[in-house]
Amino acid sequence: MSDKLYYDYNSYLRELFGCRVQKITLDAGLTCPNRDGTVGRGGCLYCNEKGSGTGAYTTEAIADQIAAAKGRLIRRYGAQKFIAYFQSFSNTYAPLERLSALYAEALSDPDIVGLSIGTRPDCVSDEVLDHLAGLSKTHLIWMEYGLQSASDKTLDLIGRGHRAEAFVDAAERTRTRNIPVCAHIILGLPGEGMEEMLETARFIDRCGIQGVKIHLLYVIKGTRLDELYRSGAYRCLTREEYAAAAGEFLAMLPPDMIIQRITGDPHPKELAAPQWALEKQKNLEAVKTYMRENGLYQGKNHWKIERNK
Repeated sequence: MSDKLYYDYNSYLRELFGCRVQKITLDAGLTCPNRDGTVGRGGCLYCNEKGSGTGAYTTEAIADQIAAAKGRLIRRYGAQKFIAYFQSFSNTYAPLERLSALYAEALSDPDIVGLSIGTRPDCVSDEVLDHLAGLSKTHLIWMEYGLQSASDKTLDLIGRGHRAEAFVDAAERTRTRNIPVCAHIILGLPGEGMEEMLETARFIDRCGIQGVKIHLLYVIKGTRLDELYRSGAYRCLTREEYAAAAGEFLAMLPPDMIIQRITGDPHPKELAAPQWALEKQKNLEAVKTYMRENGLYQGKNHWKIERNK
């Protein structure tokens, strides 16, 4: 990690491929067991009808989404290769025949070097994992599982429809197939303070996963969280509170865990609060400033986890 505060995803991809690699977010038009009645309806507390996705599927096929994004990312970042990121809803929640066709369509582009599959840990079958293990022989494959919190109490409160143990099971079955796992976690969930958030860091370390995405809980208009926010029952973190939580979280993680992100990207027209969530660069710098001022870096406090194992 040299003098960096954390092991960032761009550095990891450059080490692998020797060039700038960018993710292309895709919407495959799938759904979620927390929406179709299998485990619930209406989605999680913070989720709108788009499922935190792009909504691109309403007008574009996978190949068209990739083609449109490549031009933008080449101009903006000088990207040379790309990861196809199936982001919206649960991208293992369909028959294998449909999923394999979607994955194959993405990989048919010669500039796509891999897939990242965003999904829930309670809806990934061994059959799908076996298929992805086959693809991993020629392409980089990552599984991105939404954990959000290690607390079952919190998971119940936000309406996830699964327990933390579901993540443990999915991560283990994925690891046995040599596919790296990225956990999505959210800081600032209702009822959680610093200790609860750091317990999630300890939890994902115990799971032996390879990467993490850290998100701020922001309020999207029209969600159940929006109702709580407007009633005064939920208070968003301040930028300073988020910077402290993210900095302390990173310090608890092993130094070789890949940090895919440390803040989110809300849609400006959908965001209800906090407005500072739109200022991505300021937020990234706030986290780094907190870490520098407090002598923190990724792995600094990992010994605390090791001692308690």
